[in-house]
Amino acid sequence: MRLLIVEDERRLAVSLAKGLTAEGFAVDVVHDGLEGLHRAGEGSYDLVLLDIMLPGMNGYRVCGALRAAGNDVPILMLTAKDGEYDEAEGLDTGADDYLTKPFSYVVLVARVKALLRRRGGGAGASPVVVVGDLRMDTATRRVYRGEDEVVLTVKEFAVLEQLAVRAGEVVSKAEILEHVWDFAYEGDPNIVEVYVSALRRKLGAGRIQTVRGAGYRLVAG
Repeated sequence: MRLLIVEDERRLAVSLAKGLTAEGFAVDVVHDGLEGLHRAGEGSYDLVLLDIMLPGMNGYRVCGALRAAGNDVPILMLTAKDGEYDEAEGLDTGADDYLTKPFSYVVLVARVKALLRRRGGGAGASPVVVVGDLRMDTATRRVYRGEDEVVLTVKEFAVLEQLAVRAGEVVSKAEILEHVWDFAYEGDPNIVEVYVSALRRKLGAGRIQTVRGAGYRLVAG
């Protein structure tokens, strides 16, 4: 999953980015409202963490502009303000949730995951993805093949998740790089093949098919 943080408090932004990256997300960070609007409008993000007090354009206006343009990316608004008026205004512009600083990092991660699950299939959507005998619990980040648990690294889980939520479809290497790493990744794009090979060793060679020139497809096996 790929997240965008729009936050002008640089230390907070860096801290959030490090923590969310450790959770397995690909994270991009910008510190200006106008840049945030531009990046959110052109990028394929799964969620935006949006501060309200921003230079260039405040969070309310960024959120309103995205919604006016038909962009339905989940938005979690962050603010040092407090009070019912601020929350009502934030939600009225189209935000999905609201968190007042200072906040617990654990609460932030829980809110992010809840919004992503809701985006995945409605408010009551199950965090469990099933493909054949393969079962992924995206809330606990555990994977089972039949009754046996398969231990994956954070990045292995993230790559598998991209394939599992689109099981049966072809997912390109570029799409995996974009969502599991981030837009600034300048390493070897063949890193995806390394992780796919690791997943095949753990899940079975036939589980992930290579579609030459197009990408990878997860099948029921």
